Amino acid sequence: MKTTTHHDERFAKMTFSSVYPLYLAKVERKNRSKEELHQVIEWLTGYDDKTLQFHIDEKVTFEKFFQHAKVNPNAHLITGVICGYRVEEIDNPLTQQVRYLDKLVDELAKGKALTKILRK
Repeated sequence: MKTTTHHDERFAKMTFSSVYPLYLAKVERKNRSKEELHQVIEWLTGYDDKTLQFHIDEKVTFEKFFQHAKVNPNAHLITGVICGYRVEEIDNPLTQQVRYLDKLVDELAKGKALTKILRK
């Protein structure tokens, strides 16, 4: 699926630290834990708690956040619609990675089992 250049640039310049509290609030509202959120993020990016906190503290952009990530080789198994976009059809790699993360957080908040979220 084609996204606009403006849409892709917006994700590239957005800081991970500005979105992280929203992810955390979303999962906690649904009785999921910060630890589960971190497990999902680590599965997708390879970032442990210390590295994740560094990226939050340094206010890195999503572009840099995913440049340094070791994206899970099974990330392509993430499918479905998030914010009106079918994640498996997004052409821009960075936009797709951000939407992968959005989709995983959404699944966690909806109560999906971690074993199903962390695709193998």
